[in-house]
Amino acid sequence: MLRISFAALLIFFSTQITHAQKPADSSHYAMRQLKVEEINFVSSYYHQNGNNSAVTGGIGSERLSDLGTTLEVRLSTYDQRRRKHTLSTEMGIDVYTSASSDKIDPSTISSASTSDVRVYPSISYSINNEQKRNTYTIVGSVSSEYDYLSKGLATGWSKLSKDKNRELALKAQAFLDTWTVILPIELRSTNKRNKKEPRNSYSTSFTLSQVINKRMQVLLLADVAYQSGQLATLYHRTYFNNATHRVENLPDHRFKLPLALRMHYFAGDHLILRAYYRYYQDSWGLQAHTFDLETPIKLSPFVSISPFYRYYTQRGIQYFAPYRQHNINEVYYTSDYDLSTLNSQLIGMGLRLAPPGGLLGIAKVNALELRYAHYTRSTGMSANTLAIAVKLK
Repeated sequence: MLRISFAALLIFFSTQITHAQKPADSSHYAMRQLKVEEINFVSSYYHQNGNNSAVTGGIGSERLSDLGTTLEVRLSTYDQRRRKHTLSTEMGIDVYTSASSDKIDPSTISSASTSDVRVYPSISYSINNEQKRNTYTIVGSVSSEYDYLSKGLATGWSKLSKDKNRELALKAQAFLDTWTVILPIELRSTNKRNKKEPRNSYSTSFTLSQVINKRMQVLLLADVAYQSGQLATLYHRTYFNNATHRVENLPDHRFKLPLALRMHYFAGDHLILRAYYRYYQDSWGLQAHTFDLETPIKLSPFVSISPFYRYYTQRGIQYFAPYRQHNINEVYYTSDYDLSTLNSQLIGMGLRLAPPGGLLGIAKVNALELRYAHYTRSTGMSANTLAIAVKLK
């Protein structure tokens, strides 16, 4: 019911804006009406299982289920200088359950939750000048759940070359987050109330895309990111080799440097090769490599399938050790297997339908896509994802 109501509300507002944009004197101001350009609906179900929960010190169930839904409505118009103005609003809602989170306080349904809801709306505004071949964008976002609040702001700029075969894009963003400190039940002070701790993230990204020839296009990407504040998760336990335990402790700052290369190759009318490689390194000592390959195959002018595969490997951070392997004299410590040495594989298939007359006799339903993926990790964790995406134009 919430999804339908939200969609109806956005469409209603877009209709009102359309009427409101009519100029009083059209002979002096030729502003076009604001219109709904595109509506995107995406819903996915994710389920995982494993036995390395960080909440219980690197052992115990990692079972988690998440149902996520996002709805985006994109509105656009042109001003008297023929610049395109685009306003995009997006609402995301995740409902999840986590077996490990209930172990924060096994005697009750506790805080950071055996189940929770995350809500994350965002809004973006861009101006595209086709004559000057540049685009300016600003984005604002909020994400909220039981113990976490995040506020984000981003701005971007991109420039096309004269022949439109090259594009340079720059983006800067900041997320100002607040954690509610929730400790494991046995490590809480009886006279100490939960307090809030900051976690701030800043990043800049640079992308350069280039059309090599009629068949090949490449994109280079470089990011520089910095985090500061409460970076450890304080309901993650760490057990030491002397049978004592504490909450996870990690440095209060972190530099990140990802570099990536993406290539699209049009092998023919019915086959596209999409290859992607990413290298990652940070100041905690984590290094990672990601290899990704997707091959959309057109079965007909309106139906295509997309098998895909991803391999990921990482060398863990210097502060990780398994259950009861840490020394009590260590300054920083964690038993979160997300930060350990591991490798993982993701394999799946997508199906896309885009008939010219619309789907199910509805002309506005431009495309429907279904995707399934199976994930396995060397630590023993596995997961499955099923997603559906619908585009209205």
